[in-house]
Amino acid sequence: MFDRIRSLIHRLHEVTEADTLSDRDLHDLGISRDQLLDFLRMPQDITERVTAMAAIFGVPLADLKRNYPQWIDLLTTCGHCADRGACRKVLDKGSAARPDEAGFCGNRAVFADLSHQMV
Repeated sequence: MFDRIRSLIHRLHEVTEADTLSDRDLHDLGISRDQLLDFLRMPQDITERVTAMAAIFGVPLADLKRNYPQWIDLLTTCGHCADRGACRKVLDKGSAARPDEAGFCGNRAVFADLSHQMV
């Protein structure tokens, strides 16, 4: 219970810090204030999930981050996903997981496209 309270307090501090950023700061980050606040509300494991799911499709992290707006979209889609349980089951398979097992993933089309671009 104490960890949940500590986490909540930490998130409140992050939101407060986000509110102090200037429009120029946000522009430099390539993100809107609403997007930043949305990211702060997302589960903490989003980056790891996107990276792991992309790896199932054979897409390395460098390719994911090559297109920054697309990277933000991938994170946002994952952050709003209602299929975290199905995602966890696939990700728990590690290297044995296959792309056809990720039919629920909102980012699957982008991952498949990136995978095909690598060929």
